[in-house]
Amino acid sequence: MSLIKSRERVNDHGEVFTPPWLVEKMLDIVKGETERIDARFLEPACGSGNFLVPILQRKLAAVQLKFGKSEFERRHYALFGLMCCYGIELLPDNIAECRANMLEVFADYLGVGQQDEAYRAASFVLTLNLVHGDAMTMRDTAGAPISVVEWGYLGKGKFQRRDFRLDVLTGMASFSAEDSLFASLGKHEIFTPTSSYPPMSLGDLAAM
Repeated sequence: MSLIKSRERVNDHGEVFTPPWLVEKMLDIVKGETERIDARFLEPACGSGNFLVPILQRKLAAVQLKFGKSEFERRHYALFGLMCCYGIELLPDNIAECRANMLEVFADYLGVGQQDEAYRAASFVLTLNLVHGDAMTMRDTAGAPISVVEWGYLGKGKFQRRDFRLDVLTGMASFSAEDSLFASLGKHEIFTPTSSYPPMSLGDLAAM
């Protein structure tokens, strides 16, 4: 596997891909988290999915271990595992490849094709979770603040969606710092979603 696509991209964007063996070693440092279905990961320069793809594979292995005997639970928890993977990428070909790679891993695990509602639901989720934008400015390519979708699985086939602004969420890291921008705010203000949605089924997401 080549670690660069072109010298121009390295010069213009500092684009160098992490080799798979090193990715696995880095993920092993947080092995327990990578094997938690509901653990959330954000890759701010996700490329074509060098980190997110193996994270999803580990989550799906956990789904199989815990819910492999129930097709209903397997499908829904597989989607929830996907929902907990996030990425931001500046280059358009990379973000397209990342979405395609993630969707392929998900579809292969469930053995589904484009006509299956789980496939279409996953495709919709990936358009929201994998953002074409700049993690440094925290804005998408249209110049709007990057939105992070918090997904929750309520059980019985129902998912909850709430949207948050990334720039506001990252302020939580400085919440307790003296003289910080957020020092006078309460946690309820930082964690107030910009949008909330009623519970949705897999079919509802597939129809989006």
